[in-house]
Amino acid sequence: MNMTPHVRPRVVAIHQPTFFPWLGYFNKVAYADTFIVLDSVPISKTGGTWLNRVRLLLNGRVSWVTMPIVRAYHGAQLIRHVQMDGVAWRGKLLRTLQGAYGRAPHFEMVFPLVAALIKNQTDSLAEFNLSAIRALSVSIGLDPAKLIVGSTLGVSGKGSELLVELVKSVGGTAYLCGDGAAGYQEDEKFHDARIDVVYQRFQHPVYQQRGASEFREGLSIVDTLMNCGFDATRDLVLGSKPSMNGEYLGEATSVQRLSPERA
Repeated sequence: MNMTPHVRPRVVAIHQPTFFPWLGYFNKVAYADTFIVLDSVPISKTGGTWLNRVRLLLNGRVSWVTMPIVRAYHGAQLIRHVQMDGVAWRGKLLRTLQGAYGRAPHFEMVFPLVAALIKNQTDSLAEFNLSAIRALSVSIGLDPAKLIVGSTLGVSGKGSELLVELVKSVGGTAYLCGDGAAGYQEDEKFHDARIDVVYQRFQHPVYQQRGASEFREGLSIVDTLMNCGFDATRDLVLGSKPSMNGEYLGEATSVQRLSPERA
């Protein structure tokens, strides 16, 4: 008879600090024991990136909103060194949100928090996004203490080897990754390091979106908050539970949700 006690895996998720992320991002925060904010890799010099843009519902249509960043540099630039380009975008984004969500059911409660985050005076993309991710996590009752900045861990490498070393550096035994990772991630490197790979399999919830003729998924969590409020957004984030070997990873750790004024 096998008397070996069941040991719950220590789950680590890793993601770049994206701009007002979508629900799936916070689902990872919820179910990971440690969430590493990866700021020590280069930003793409051309094309769009989730680091400085995200989709919202504007006038009934899915539209991009963007934080301008400085791209006048030579060679590769690490995410933690990326600077915003000007300040006018802040006021424009605030006006856009007021026009798009001013009549949303939870605008009066949510807008003060989002406005305070947009007004953050840092010119660092990574600092701005991390501050927003922390505050939004707290606003829906997720524990911000599990967020660790990757550049503080002293780990180097590239690709899957870097991810493996990051997981090992925080004592992880399982890596929670997005479904899109299957196309490029080298799972065998995790297995060689005795780290289980858990694909998130996030099932996007459907909620009532004001002004939409049909539901549009994959938008910023701001859309969900405006339409559903803090408590219901938390429920939607927690509703899709990752599993490993047929077993759920367990209950998400959380903290008491703070009011927008305290978050």
